[in-house]
Amino acid sequence: MTTKIIAHRGASKLAPENTMYAFELAYNLGAEGIETDVQLTKDNIPVLIHDETVRRTTNSNGYVKDFTFEELSTFDAGSWFSPDFRGARIIRLEDFLTWIKPKNLYVNIELKNNKIDYSNLEQIVYNQLKEHRLLERTTLSTFNPNSVKRLASYQDEVEIAFLTSKRNANLVEYAKALGANALHIKYRLVHPLLISQAQEQNMPVRVYTVNKYSHMMHCFEQGCDGIFTDVPYKALMFRKVFQYKKQL
Repeated sequence: MTTKIIAHRGASKLAPENTMYAFELAYNLGAEGIETDVQLTKDNIPVLIHDETVRRTTNSNGYVKDFTFEELSTFDAGSWFSPDFRGARIIRLEDFLTWIKPKNLYVNIELKNNKIDYSNLEQIVYNQLKEHRLLERTTLSTFNPNSVKRLASYQDEVEIAFLTSKRNANLVEYAKALGANALHIKYRLVHPLLISQAQEQNMPVRVYTVNKYSHMMHCFEQGCDGIFTDVPYKALMFRKVFQYKKQL
């Protein structure tokens, strides 16, 4: 099995995260999937931004939920990263799905509802994925156990991943009981027993956020299904090194 290289918020070490610059760059560098984050605006439009507030990644301040999309679309989402990206914008999930649909890329959408449990976020995102016919190559992930439970009714149509950084001796069973059919874990949780338990349940395991050479090699060795990385270009190169070493 080949571990899939998934660009975390796009090629986010080289361009401002969750912007079209980062997504386009990840695609052009050869990433095999894109991970992005979804929050809801005041007018219930799903937009791609990691934080609940716009302070860190734009030239404004305040909660995403308190702005309409029209207001959010005027903010500069690139200058914080570099003057070269001045004018980058927060985009709608709809725009992202339109862009990615014709491309041979895996899609991971993280529902950012662990701090603000947005009403109907699951249904809204599901409906857009269905409309774009992207359910079969998409994973919906969340740290929120209640959100996983709400998503469980869709698990025959789209992969549902429980996201976690917490140790749990029965993590695979716990995730399965919630209604998840995939597991996305922090790197420090990677362990041969966990991987084998997940494989027995046919539950893909993907790992975040993997940027170091040694960590990538460990994930490759353990047979993880995918890694989320800010440096997909390096991960692709290191995976080739791993595959070469295995052939020796």
